[in-house]
Amino acid sequence: MIPTDDARIFLQLQRDIAPWLHMLGAAADTILDQDVSRYPIFITHRLEELELGIPLLQHDPATPWSVHVSTLEELATKRLVDMTKVDDFRRVYRDPQAFLCLFVLDGQDARFVFMPRHSVPS
Repeated sequence: MIPTDDARIFLQLQRDIAPWLHMLGAAADTILDQDVSRYPIFITHRLEELELGIPLLQHDPATPWSVHVSTLEELATKRLVDMTKVDDFRRVYRDPQAFLCLFVLDGQDARFVFMPRHSVPS
């Protein structure tokens, strides 16, 4: 079976950020432990600049992705998540102890994906 473009992008992203999963997990834990939010979100992008969240990882030869950490509250305040959809988002949000919530910006596409925190693809 040939992977769809979405699956291909997800698998590539998973491979590219695998070396940093521990760091991303630690950032999510800090947000949760300090009661900043119950909904940490990692904005994963290939843009030159992004004024959203706090930069954690800048793209370099090792990874084409940059990662910023944010929260559902920031995305709603900046209208990237419609205020009328916040409760819906909370219902589908997965356990942050097991998954990282990624807001993937790739070209003209933007989507939320949940990546297991502790799995490393082969």
